[in-house]
Amino acid sequence: MNMRSLTRGDGVVIGAAVVLFIASFLHLSSYACPPGINCSNYSAPNAWDALSLLMSVFLGGIIAAALVIVGRTMPSRKVLGFELGQFGAAFSVFVLWTAFWTLIDSSNAGAGLILGLLGAVLLAVGAVGTPLIPVLKAPLMGAPSPAPQAVQSPYGGQPQAAGQGYGYPGAQQQPYGAQPGQQQAYGAQPQAGQPQPGQSQGGQPQAGQPHAQAGQPQGGQPAGDFAPFWFAVPVARPLYGEDGSPSPIAELAPGTWYLAVEQRGPALVAQTQDGRRGVLQDTTGIQRG
Repeated sequence: MNMRSLTRGDGVVIGAAVVLFIASFLHLSSYACPPGINCSNYSAPNAWDALSLLMSVFLGGIIAAALVIVGRTMPSRKVLGFELGQFGAAFSVFVLWTAFWTLIDSSNAGAGLILGLLGAVLLAVGAVGTPLIPVLKAPLMGAPSPAPQAVQSPYGGQPQAAGQGYGYPGAQQQPYGAQPGQQQAYGAQPQAGQPQPGQSQGGQPQAGQPHAQAGQPQGGQPAGDFAPFWFAVPVARPLYGEDGSPSPIAELAPGTWYLAVEQRGPALVAQTQDGRRGVLQDTTGIQRG
């Protein structure tokens, strides 16, 4: 479960569920005791005294919010062929419909009904409007700086710290697909026993050639060699299993850094914060760290 995939709209949904829970304990009607009558033993009912209203509005809204949040964090889970997020969004519309007509039918609505309708409105806006409103699609929590970790070179090189090698967030950014050219690699050191560009096999620089910089690609090294790097996606994109399964195993959220560990044609093999690996088929517009 990736909590960092939650958006501001999901935060609105969680807040609406809290409002509905509080409203369930408040009075449903604003009953006033008539003069001359002893009303000391009378207490106005709340939602827990009306089972149908409790299940259709208050607890129903909390259940809808839970379905939406679980659907966001675990997009591969389905109920009767429907995604949990879609099921929860439809349920939230039903909660709003019931709360609205219950309030309209009441002649002396109390704080419980009024606050319950407000919570139902927030719930429906957060569940249905999140994919449509750009403000609600923004990440709820900022992306953390990934901790330095050892990254094994796919070509048998020595492992290096993620913060010391090419592509770590905070290093010089370049768009995906750009060739390294003649730029000096960050922190790269020439391996022992290998001549640097501009040197002969004996270790002496060749005449007429400038002194080589440490970490430049060697003349015989292909330009397309892949090195692990950090990246972020501009919009939410599915991550598919490496076995070619058509169902996504996770969803990459914008504002979060992920580690690309392998390239397969135009696609990338990415690793999430919880250690899951999958294939990102759509790499257009990604931001390299």
